[in-house]
Amino acid sequence: MAADLGLLVPEFGKACRELIKNCQARGIEMRPNEGLRNPWKQAKYWRQSRSIQEINDRIAGLKAAGAPFIAHMIDSVGPQHGPPVTNALPGASWHQWGEALDCFWVVGGKAEWSTTKKVNGLNGYRTYAEEAVNLGLTAGGLWTSIKDWPHVQKRAAASPLSGGLSWPKIDAEMRTRFPNP
Repeated sequence: MAADLGLLVPEFGKACRELIKNCQARGIEMRPNEGLRNPWKQAKYWRQSRSIQEINDRIAGLKAAGAPFIAHMIDSVGPQHGPPVTNALPGASWHQWGEALDCFWVVGGKAEWSTTKKVNGLNGYRTYAEEAVNLGLTAGGLWTSIKDWPHVQKRAAASPLSGGLSWPKIDAEMRTRFPNP
């Protein structure tokens, strides 16, 4: 299912449409697949590949930091399996704020996930990152920790936490915006 760019913060949604158009002009089709993401899904992604001890420690830390709603989310989504997807806890990803978008590269009508494959001398994800930077966006593929090639975001700050919000503020905002899973 394609991401609804209309659910993004308006100026960011406009930049994303321009990004996709600029990639297309270079012969690269990037298809939006996830924009606004609810924090319950973010909790599932975060729990992937993490140990029970790490999960329990994080739940306790969130409660102590004044984020009981987010702690509840992480606890309530249950076990998740698979490779690491994100380091961002619910509310600490710009996806929950409508300021992040994930796209995949389409080659021959199919999703292509390779960051090294080239078609006509270009890799879709690397072109996408270049064009994102040209528009003043932050490209996840250029990060130093988990490289997230499908991801672009409006802000340079890695997360709302590094952007100046506290856990109690994030917790309250997530409770208001996303009261149910």
